Amino acid sequence: MKLLRVGPAGAERPALLDQDGTLRDLSALVDDIDGGLLSDGAALDRIRAALAAGVLPALDPAGLRTGPPVGRIGKVVCIGLNYHGHAAETGQATPAEPVVFLKAADTVVGPDDTVLVPRGSTRTDWEVELAVVIGRTARYLETDEEALAHVAGYAVAHDVSEREFQLERGGTWDKGKNCETFNPLGPWLVTADEVPDPQALGLRLWVNGELKQDGHTSDQIFPVAQVVRYVSRFMTLYPGDVINTGTPAGVAMGRPEPKPYLRAGDVVELEVEGLGRQRQELKDA
Repeated sequence: MKLLRVGPAGAERPALLDQDGTLRDLSALVDDIDGGLLSDGAALDRIRAALAAGVLPALDPAGLRTGPPVGRIGKVVCIGLNYHGHAAETGQATPAEPVVFLKAADTVVGPDDTVLVPRGSTRTDWEVELAVVIGRTARYLETDEEALAHVAGYAVAHDVSEREFQLERGGTWDKGKNCETFNPLGPWLVTADEVPDPQALGLRLWVNGELKQDGHTSDQIFPVAQVVRYVSRFMTLYPGDVINTGTPAGVAMGRPEPKPYLRAGDVVELEVEGLGRQRQELKDA
């Protein structure tokens, strides 16, 4: 299923995109698309049954904002330097273990919402990523099979980054990763049964119509199952938590001088194969 949330920011309603591309209202069945729903197999089965029965009312998408496909996210866990090509373009060694950092949940916005260039920024960068959404509480997972069984689904994420704040202002990466609007997510949460192999997905990103990133999840240093298993050793993952699994080569930081960092007025478009497409216009904060 392709689950999503539509409506004004903070007042989104749950919805579903059916096989014909028709937007369907789920608000009579569930309150929201969140961890509570994703961990409730019976509720998900009711949605599937209603979809098969053809009883879900259609929604008119005209003028309807698409919000993040998951509400009330507890945490966003991010994996840095997780593509061979990206590590190479930035001149960094292949990590021996996954590089883990956190983004605040309040950085998450809708897939087509405005992204704000922080005040004082000169190095705002793009990063298309595959996001993993957790569906079952995960602690100390032992096998890759167990890890994938805890995944509710997948989505497109844009891990926007400010490289000066991230790398040159002291401390950890947090200052360059947690600026307002720095994690567009969606448009859909595609349930795991529709993504049989998360290592078989293409990722692409354009800036002002020019292709900048054209990667594939097969280039990940640490595959999705290993990432979920690894992270569960260090923190408890709860339903509705999100893991951004890293970006392929092609970011501004990895390009020759003058590096083409983002500015107000730029338009970024990105997609992950089968998971939908985002579009953001940048403005100054």
